[in-house]
Amino acid sequence: MNVTRDIDKSIFREYDLRGVYGININEDVSYTLGKAFGTYIKRMKENMCLVGHDNRLSSNSLNEALINGILSTGVDVIDLGLVTTPMLYYARIIKQIRPSIMVTASHNPKDDNGYKISFNQITNAKGQEIYDFRDFVLNNAFDDGEGTLYRYNVKDEYINLFKNNLKFGDRRLKVVLDCANGTTSIIAKELYNLFPIDVVMLYDESDGNFPNHHPDPTVEENMSALKAKVIEEKADLGIGLDGDGDRVGFVDEKGNIITTDQYAVIVLRKILKEKEKVLFDLKCSNILKEEIVKLKGIPIEFRTGASYSMSKILEDNIIFGLEYSGHVYYNNGFPPISSGLYSGLKMIEILSNTDESVSDLLKGISKYYNIPEIKITSADDKKFLVVDKIKDYAKSKNYNYLDIDGVKVLFEDSWALVRCSNTGPNITLRFESKSEKRLKELEKEFVDLVNKYNEELK
Repeated sequence: MNVTRDIDKSIFREYDLRGVYGININEDVSYTLGKAFGTYIKRMKENMCLVGHDNRLSSNSLNEALINGILSTGVDVIDLGLVTTPMLYYARIIKQIRPSIMVTASHNPKDDNGYKISFNQITNAKGQEIYDFRDFVLNNAFDDGEGTLYRYNVKDEYINLFKNNLKFGDRRLKVVLDCANGTTSIIAKELYNLFPIDVVMLYDESDGNFPNHHPDPTVEENMSALKAKVIEEKADLGIGLDGDGDRVGFVDEKGNIITTDQYAVIVLRKILKEKEKVLFDLKCSNILKEEIVKLKGIPIEFRTGASYSMSKILEDNIIFGLEYSGHVYYNNGFPPISSGLYSGLKMIEILSNTDESVSDLLKGISKYYNIPEIKITSADDKKFLVVDKIKDYAKSKNYNYLDIDGVKVLFEDSWALVRCSNTGPNITLRFESKSEKRLKELEKEFVDLVNKYNEELK
């Protein structure tokens, strides 16, 4: 392993580092990032950090190179080994060690890999913090030293966290749990079998090839096997998990997808008290805001991004938060660390205390039409310009809009969201309306605009 100056700037993204193993991420890059990270946190008067990795095929060697790089600066490392991302976050809390790196590409394809980084804060680095670190890395001026390597197993304490925050009722449910061969496979079966649940496991062998389906439960095609298994087993609920364990997806007893905002409605009807705040990102349906208002809570619409959401929830002591992408944050005993396994168990806990089905618990919400998120390829150096042009267009039309993350154009009974993906060279679009006709009109208007501006900027 050697220090390299050949590092692709594009791996430094809005809330993590992400690339393709063997193309712009390799062991030399990982070693160099380790040297940079160790030097960087020493400037912040930190001398110890946590490191963990997911089960991707490249993660073990990248983790080893990263650790060697950090140690070579004189910073001590506690290696957590193979863990889910929420397990690393919890270790950060109980060990009171803020600097950390998780080697993971989350829900991305199997050949991708990356790093979720925290410097001297309890939450992950984001935005300018990452870009400042990028510049420091590329400057290539690193300390030398000799750190000490320690190892720590956080599993038992992590399991106790679940035990202390769940209280099941008398009803015993049958649940299908799809680990997608991701990192939750190392703990999911043991954890769920501790509770009064009949668990049917699906794809719970840890395999970084993800041989059965892509590990992203927010994409409906990845949930096909789970939907079929729920129906076959006559199960009460299906739960899908992502590659590193911080996202979740749901299927009801009829095999229908339950979106994260629908899940939130079910939860909030049970836990939200008057004047408590709820955070949600721009992609969420109006059903959520309507429900929060109905429950006399305070809705806070916020930008997309796990690092941003977790920071906001902690700063403002927000009781509950979510992102449409499957991140869910409890902050009522269980810390806001977005654990898919905990979100799943919380739904089971709610069901165990009622005779109702998942679909019953969703009664009374408004009917809105929407479509799966659309992605349009747009180069990283062009996509922000395209979104700027969408904003100018909205101004020219005197549309009401939000610009906290891209452009969300607001109409009386519908909305259109156009924003830059922070994990790839894409522009993402999402639409919602109370009528199918209006939904199609919005889709045509804004997809045509994005394609037009994309072409103009080539």
